[in-house]
Amino acid sequence: MDKTAIRDASTIIVVRNRHSDPQILMGQRGAKAAFMPNKFVFPGGAVDAADAEVALLSPLAAICRNRIAEDAPRDMSHALAAAAIRELWEETGLILGQKADWPDAPDDWAEFAARGYRPSADALQFVFRAITPTGRPRRFDARFFLLDAEEIASDIDDFSAACDELSHLQWIPLPKVREFDLPFITEVVLAEVTARLDQVEPPASVPFFKNDEEHNLFLRLKGIGPMSSHSE
Repeated sequence: MDKTAIRDASTIIVVRNRHSDPQILMGQRGAKAAFMPNKFVFPGGAVDAADAEVALLSPLAAICRNRIAEDAPRDMSHALAAAAIRELWEETGLILGQKADWPDAPDDWAEFAARGYRPSADALQFVFRAITPTGRPRRFDARFFLLDAEEIASDIDDFSAACDELSHLQWIPLPKVREFDLPFITEVVLAEVTARLDQVEPPASVPFFKNDEEHNLFLRLKGIGPMSSHSE
């Protein structure tokens, strides 16, 4: 695998008690991790090729799909949504889905299906996009999704099914999050999320940090039309 290539990735920001005592689900990356060691991060990771083939019971909202397709070579909305749900399951053991049989679930989803669920993406809200700047050991084109913890089908305090990729999984009160060792982009995303916790509807536009070999740009994705390029 070309470690310098930019990989598509999904990150999921789960918030509970958003209108009273907002808390964000985060965990700590390992000290030996190649990307952001020791940092506290949201659950997430790179899109796998198989994510595009996962059958979602419900898709992302149309406005989210349109904004993901904007300023992109192809529509990755389905694969990104599946990756977000898969990474949430793998790294935290929490289930975003609906009760349904899934007899032909892929291997990566076997335990998810064994719990009696199939993934559902309609509760995910696309809120941020950022490409890792040049010069980093790993680079990702990351799309961030906001999710209300009330949409989680499993016990939101039960992390027993989580893998060991993130340690110290916990619900962190929003006013205390910046006391933790956070990546810069995480702080930026948290500021965006904090500003719109009282808004249930999708934002008017989605911020996009576009870092490539020639430019470092801050754009807004509006999602006008199915495959538009109206960022500004």
